[in-house]
Amino acid sequence: MDFQELLAFAERHSMLSLGLVAITAALIYTEVAHLFRGYKSLRPAELTGLINRENALVVDLSASNDFEKGHIAGSKSVQVSQFDPENKLLAAAKSLPVVVVCRNGQASADAAKRLKKAGFEQVYWLDGGIAAWQQADLPLVKGRN
Repeated sequence: MDFQELLAFAERHSMLSLGLVAITAALIYTEVAHLFRGYKSLRPAELTGLINRENALVVDLSASNDFEKGHIAGSKSVQVSQFDPENKLLAAAKSLPVVVVCRNGQASADAAKRLKKAGFEQVYWLDGGIAAWQQADLPLVKGRN
């Protein structure tokens, strides 16, 4: 297929061509936004390495009953409604790695953004949340911390 045939196809199928351009633009925008957001996503294996190597503070935003059913060992429970970057637990860790987790990764991504805006230097979130942790067959501990 040469360039002329490609142009002819685009002219005959303008809606498909526009759709392709829109999807490509959206993908590029998403990737560029991820590069400049200031916090990083982690997979479960990367989180275990960060905990073991750098003693990262893991903040779990799960509801209390979900936290008690299972959480990452050593994580601290903070309710989403009470999450505040100026909290004394968090403020003391401004220069340390801080990893925010929740059940599915949605609330923790928003919290990571807030921490970065508040001046935290090393901010991470667990992509996929506790569900991804469980899917990776990593252990959870039960009860309160």
